[in-house]
Amino acid sequence: MKTDKILATRTHKVIYQVGDKVWKVFDTNYPKTDVLNEALNQARVEETGLPIPKVHGVTVTEDGNWAIISDYIEGETLAEKMAKEPENVEKYMKEFVEIQLEIHDKTAPLLNKMKDKMSGRINSLKAVNATTRYELSTRLESMPKHKKVLHGDFNPTNVVIGQDGTYYILDWSHATQGNASADAATTYLLLTLQDPKLAEMYMNLFCDMSDTAKQYVQRWLPIVAASRLTKAIPEEKELLEKWLDVVEYE
Repeated sequence: MKTDKILATRTHKVIYQVGDKVWKVFDTNYPKTDVLNEALNQARVEETGLPIPKVHGVTVTEDGNWAIISDYIEGETLAEKMAKEPENVEKYMKEFVEIQLEIHDKTAPLLNKMKDKMSGRINSLKAVNATTRYELSTRLESMPKHKKVLHGDFNPTNVVIGQDGTYYILDWSHATQGNASADAATTYLLLTLQDPKLAEMYMNLFCDMSDTAKQYVQRWLPIVAASRLTKAIPEEKELLEKWLDVVEYE
């Protein structure tokens, strides 16, 4: 694999540009099943017609690392555009929400169910007591069951605007099907960790544009915070644990 450049370095993976393709190369000890599941997620989302990089293959590098090969999309992310043009942040945030609503308008029946994924994470979360896990599980089970495509990590760094003005949605490793407000709560959480003011702008726009009560999205916040807490990222721990206290004990 002769690389052009490193596009990003993430936990357990490095993303390279190789000509007109992207190679996402995983650590040697990264589970094969997770690599194959990510490629399968992306292929299933491709079938919905959403504008995403197409998967071209799954392979093993000369060093024995698993890799997913997909299209390289040249352009700027929405995050980069927001940083360069602070006067247009609200305009770009509206575009961001419109794209997320387009995702939620799709279905992909073979994607894993978001409720199953979050239930497993909550039950594995030994950093909180059994009572809190029970309350979180009860709330999760009580939430309406939907079958919409969910990105699971939707933030402005995962939307690229191509040179022709076409947008593309990247990184489908966390894709599931389920309730759109859970996806919105996850996006709100991710933005809060970076910029609380931007997160509030997002929440208000999402609720207005989707005609969703803000209180309904907020009911998902303890659930998505618990799910995120399983990643054990030290700098996020205090905020996420604070959000767990939002649980209503009835």
